[in-house]
Amino acid sequence: MIELKRRDFVRSLGCGALGLLGSAALGSCAFAGAGRKSKKRPNILFCLADDWSWPHASIAGDKVVMTPTFDRVARQGVLFENAFVSSPSCTPSRGAILTGQWHWRLEEGGNLWSTLPAKFAVYPDILEEAGYHVGYTRKGWAPGRDAPGGRTRNPAGPRYKDFREFREAQPEGKPFCFWFGSSDPHRVYKWRSGIKSGMKLDDVEVPACMPDSETVRTDICDYYWEVQRFDTEVGELLKILEQDGELDNTLVVISGDNGMPFPRCKSNLYDMGTNVPLAVRWPATVKGGRVVEDFISLTDLAPTFLEAAGLKPTEEMTARSFLDILTSGKSGRVDRKRGHVLTGKERHVVCQETGTGGYPMRAIRTHDYLYIRNFKPERWPAGAPKGYAQPVEINVVRPRGTHYGYADVDAAPTKSYMLKYRDDPKVKRLFELGFGRRPAEELYDLAKDPDQLNNVAGESGYAKVKKKLADALMTELKATKDPRVLGKGDAFDTYPYYGGLPKK
Repeated sequence: MIELKRRDFVRSLGCGALGLLGSAALGSCAFAGAGRKSKKRPNILFCLADDWSWPHASIAGDKVVMTPTFDRVARQGVLFENAFVSSPSCTPSRGAILTGQWHWRLEEGGNLWSTLPAKFAVYPDILEEAGYHVGYTRKGWAPGRDAPGGRTRNPAGPRYKDFREFREAQPEGKPFCFWFGSSDPHRVYKWRSGIKSGMKLDDVEVPACMPDSETVRTDICDYYWEVQRFDTEVGELLKILEQDGELDNTLVVISGDNGMPFPRCKSNLYDMGTNVPLAVRWPATVKGGRVVEDFISLTDLAPTFLEAAGLKPTEEMTARSFLDILTSGKSGRVDRKRGHVLTGKERHVVCQETGTGGYPMRAIRTHDYLYIRNFKPERWPAGAPKGYAQPVEINVVRPRGTHYGYADVDAAPTKSYMLKYRDDPKVKRLFELGFGRRPAEELYDLAKDPDQLNNVAGESGYAKVKKKLADALMTELKATKDPRVLGKGDAFDTYPYYGGLPKK
């Protein structure tokens, strides 16, 4: 796993590092205005990639992918090494970001391809009522349907063709809050697009949960190519703001909604599914050049945006603002109360052997351990292994086709490679880790096993640690009224699925 070395990061703060941006470089090397409290309400620009894992950014030490815009925002702002999504699945992750609540509190919104009931307030609506010009482009809250939840528009706000159209519609004197929702690096990828752009297969660091082969390396390069396209487009938005003289009083946030679409990554609670890049820049108020190790949940963005705008978070929000960390001027571990984070998942796609249930699980992640509780270990975490005819049920909207095996893993060259060579000694264990059944409890010692491949939950030497983490997890789940621990979790299996059934 790639790690960012602090001394290397500090060195990179020089003007030479910013030279990587070329014509996209904005401003000077000095952090003009950093740390001074702005009297104006800030603009808010939230740029969200689709399926992007930490540490796949050049500032994090990746030798292949180049992310000059993200790097620049991180250098002139704050880079968070431990940012995690609420759920490694698009719809619930985005719903949690918008509401500032854990996805398990959002009823139907806790599932992929669902609806987000209108009773759950979202920060764009709150900011709009407070005088902000709000909107989004491309992928906002999605995938799902607005109307069944009682909404007349996307929870991310009114939709615009692009950022320029949004800015042209902005009333004079109003601050803005804009959601740029890219579809990159979500699949499907153009095969060998990364190699054709100049990427070298030998430089790729294959995650330990995948077999090392030319096919897998090529697939990762294609993923990187789309990460770079997202980064380039964000750079274009920053150029517009610089030209308009609005950049330094804009709170810029760049992140991803869940991990990379590969086996044991997206739709899983291991770090490759839940740990995402996060960089925040706001020179008018926030001192830059910092790396923070505190745990941040992307649910914390909603209360942070509200506080930055001079508003209070709603009482329903379970997340808490990290504006205090942004304005602290500190690096490393800043807030001792942020020593862990929770994640979870309910239904991704409909791919179990019967019915429309998912693979429910929750986790607690600390600096030292990852503990996962699988509530239905008899089910398949990656979906059922064989193609089958899914019965048409009233809660599956637009049913079509038949499922292919392991449908919770996106169709991909890497997935096909692992299926084809599942009996190969070099692939067999990784295949079982990615596609096989799992026990009710998983525990990973991150000092010894940073890639989270060796479950030590059953070892006597870890009994006390496991109990402590399990108790802490259940305490928080009960406090936040998680239906899964209150005897009401099966409701997630019955909510409508608006995506239809995937085709082979």
